[in-house]
Amino acid sequence: MWGYMAGYEGGWMGFGMALFWILILAVLVVVVVGLVRGVFAPGASPERRQERTALDILKERYARGEIEREEFEQKKRDLGG
Repeated sequence: MWGYMAGYEGGWMGFGMALFWILILAVLVVVVVGLVRGVFAPGASPERRQERTALDILKERYARGEIEREEFEQKKRDLGG
């Protein structure tokens, strides 16, 4: 009888240990993926990240009302756009 119980408990211990390592690896993968995405472009994938040009910034300033139409048009001509 003791031999049977020892084998049964050992089986559950092996299952528990495997589950423990699976959970540790899953957490590690989630942390690494989160860090990598956070470094490249928070909130966006690296493929969608693009650099803003001076003209893009000028258009944003005009849209926010920081500059008037005349100033926008002059700076746009200066930039060659």
